Amino acid sequence: MKVAIASDHRGYDMCQQLCEWLDQQEYEVVKLGPASNKPNDYPDPAVAVATAVSQMQCECGILVGGSGIGMSIVANKIRGIRAALVHDAIGADQSRRHNDANVLCLPSDMLGQRIVNQIVRTWLMTEFEGGRHERRLNKIAELEQTRPMPNPSQSTNSSPTASE
Repeated sequence: MKVAIASDHRGYDMCQQLCEWLDQQEYEVVKLGPASNKPNDYPDPAVAVATAVSQMQCECGILVGGSGIGMSIVANKIRGIRAALVHDAIGADQSRRHNDANVLCLPSDMLGQRIVNQIVRTWLMTEFEGGRHERRLNKIAELEQTRPMPNPSQSTNSSPTASE
């Protein structure tokens, strides 16, 4: 399996260790940055990994950030990406089994390497169940294709009236 992986500067050390571990597990690792732990902007590595997965250059992706929150937000902006921020093996299992997540986001500031390896192992080995979950993913894909961007001139602070 070909796995795209990247981090921000806070996740750099964990990402390096994870790349070595993935190599040992005989995964094909495509490291998409950064080259060092110098400060970088998390949208850049998130877009690189999400794009590689979206364009089917890699089967899945892993992003490591300090909290993982920003990485998850950015990756989910790319059409076809279902990025999941995961903190444990149960979340890893559910994100694959029920949501067919194709990008795993990990919080380096909150997890140790042993737990991260367990999460990644679970995530990579768990298959999508399909069935009722397929119907739900189709609804998500439809949203990506059909929903217009909100009109910025409309106020988001107004409450609906009784006639709405």
